[in-house]
Amino acid sequence: MPRHEFRPGRAVAGLVLLALAGGYAADAAGAWRVPWTFVLPLFLGGLWLAATVTWVSYRMRRRRDMRNASAERTSAPASSSGSQAMR
Repeated sequence: MPRHEFRPGRAVAGLVLLALAGGYAADAAGAWRVPWTFVLPLFLGGLWLAATVTWVSYRMRRRRDMRNASAERTSAPASSSGSQAMR
């Protein structure tokens, strides 16, 4: 059993920020010249992508939970299933 729920939006945001940090590190080392105008659109685009992934995963979780809840509601209640242990 996993200890916590996987959050794909946070994973996307983390990967984007790691890519930006790698770009800054390469620029600081002199291996790659990164124009500052490149960083802002990449950052904002990464945040938008992370928000979109979070929204999609939220909707999928809600749909799955609603489907599971409706399946539980259609089953017979415990009192009518023949169990005499309930009072």
